[in-house]
Amino acid sequence: MSVPAAISERAACLRAEIGRHDHAYYVLDNPAIPDAEYDRLFRELQDIEAAHPELATADSPTRRVGGRPLAQFAPVLHAVPMLSIQTETDTGSSGALNFDARIRRELELPESAPPVEYAAELKFDGLAISLRYEHGVLVRGATRGDGATGEDVTQNLRTLRQIPLRLTGAAPAVLEVRGEVYMRRDDLERYNLAAAARGDKTLVNPRNAAAGSIRQLDPAVAASRPLCFFAYGLGAIAGWDVPATHAGVLDALAAFGLPVCEHRAVLQGGDELAAFHRRIAVLRDSLPFDIDGVVYKVNSLALQQRLGFRSREPRWAVAHKYPPQEALTVV
Repeated sequence: MSVPAAISERAACLRAEIGRHDHAYYVLDNPAIPDAEYDRLFRELQDIEAAHPELATADSPTRRVGGRPLAQFAPVLHAVPMLSIQTETDTGSSGALNFDARIRRELELPESAPPVEYAAELKFDGLAISLRYEHGVLVRGATRGDGATGEDVTQNLRTLRQIPLRLTGAAPAVLEVRGEVYMRRDDLERYNLAAAARGDKTLVNPRNAAAGSIRQLDPAVAASRPLCFFAYGLGAIAGWDVPATHAGVLDALAAFGLPVCEHRAVLQGGDELAAFHRRIAVLRDSLPFDIDGVVYKVNSLALQQRLGFRSREPRWAVAHKYPPQEALTVV
């Protein structure tokens, strides 16, 4: 028996409307409707899909509730390896200047050449993941693993409301998005207070909380934890004219509805990189999430391709660390 057109259209309308509200609430931090109205829309969609299971699409918000526990995670071979980034352990300004000098040498630039343009962003302290979208719909999410092979954690990643199940606008045939799952410090504190009150085990720190939550075989566990996500790069791509710069890529990902951290900049030369490192150091304690450094990338994707890779690390990027934060432990 076919589904009446009016019901099919209502389900599509609800999916789109709930998706817009998820983006407004979880990405833009600007909710447009009261929670009670959101819950009413969500329950209406659940009721329609329960009565007509054939209307439950892969991008339906109801998929965020989680599925059955898995016996084990299936391996995922990354079409484009998730490589590590070289770490600059010189935590002073000279770390940025040394990276810029190395890039200029690699590019064989004379001293009279203009400064190299870089994209600078934060180095999040969470779990690196890859999201694969096909024709705008999230079809798979995987952990980094060893860089070549990760684990299929799609069920868990669907529970993160910051991750769109369907991209906004005209999405490419294939778009793999690389990013970081993390937990805010205030969310960790609230979670642990509630867990302790229930007599449950508390989480050690935001990084362990993010990694441990995503690698739970039961998606209900991930759904119960306040996880967040930032996008910061690309994997495999098909059917898309990629922007010419890394900064342009981040802007495009944000336009697709993916959360991209606001603390990023396009900079010229090593002195501006060093200034960015100092500026973020001042902000570090006031950020709601943990970072352990900043990341510099040559902004031009053409120059990135020209620079290539050294072993399993790109020559065109570096993670410039900060000294470890000191914490006072009460015994």
